[in-house]
Amino acid sequence: MKAGVAGVGHLGFHHARILKTLADQVMIHDTDPERLEKVSKELGLEAAGSLSELVQWSDALDVSCTTSAHYDVAAEAISRRVPVLVEKPLAATVEQGRKLVDLAAGNGTLLAVGHIERFNPAMAAVSDLIRTPIFMEGHRMAGFTPRCTDVSVVMDLMIHDIDLVLWKSPSPVAEIHASGVPVLTDTVDICNARIRFENGAVANLTASRISAEPKRKLRFFQKHGYVSVDFGERSVTALTLENGTILPAPVEVRNYDALTAELKSFLEAVSSGGRPAVTGEEGLRALEAAAAVLEKSEQSISILR
Repeated sequence: MKAGVAGVGHLGFHHARILKTLADQVMIHDTDPERLEKVSKELGLEAAGSLSELVQWSDALDVSCTTSAHYDVAAEAISRRVPVLVEKPLAATVEQGRKLVDLAAGNGTLLAVGHIERFNPAMAAVSDLIRTPIFMEGHRMAGFTPRCTDVSVVMDLMIHDIDLVLWKSPSPVAEIHASGVPVLTDTVDICNARIRFENGAVANLTASRISAEPKRKLRFFQKHGYVSVDFGERSVTALTLENGTILPAPVEVRNYDALTAELKSFLEAVSSGGRPAVTGEEGLRALEAAAAVLEKSEQSISILR
């Protein structure tokens, strides 16, 4: 299979590096000629002179460019019926995300979204233990880096946990409340969101990119059970209630690279024509919820002003 990579910045570089070990051939493209030449030489990969050349050559396309370019790049590939994996978030706006989902459905083209935490070994180890959570609590903290300031902390970090709680909740979202603060950038740098589901379940999520110490934890409380996932440490705590006694649930966390697993899953879905791990519809759902969180956060900022 010939895999193309659109965008070889910090993240796209690693996508290209790993795909080189998974696909038969890999070609890359980037709008920065110097970056494209550098990565091409470093990884020993052919560079496409244009996005159109890359799309025409590819059997599958990995979209790892900046979020603002996701729609244009993915839409060109889908229009040519080339299966696409788009790094999260699916698009810069909900409207663009809906258009991509509709275009893919209309063309019968595979559209996958790169929500990598689903492939985190710790999350994968306890996924089946999380059935009908009643309360979910997440903290995702990171230090400041200028690399992702083109999007808010909601779209950069919190959307990981938004996707996970939507994935594990069997009920539609009923209501969202959120507040946020811009500290080092012009957009939201720290945010707290409360998502209430129609079945009464609640998710309380906090994300920050101005924290002194990193933290990536998500806890699930459900009837007769509790699951805590530490994405950074790749460790879990799982408890269950049996005959009135709280007991640890045996969990084995395997050691593997999450990005490799994600890309391998995408290529397998392309080859088999099967369902991707994270569909375009699921990516859109996460984007819609994240956009609502961001809107509520910006409203809270305007009130303070």
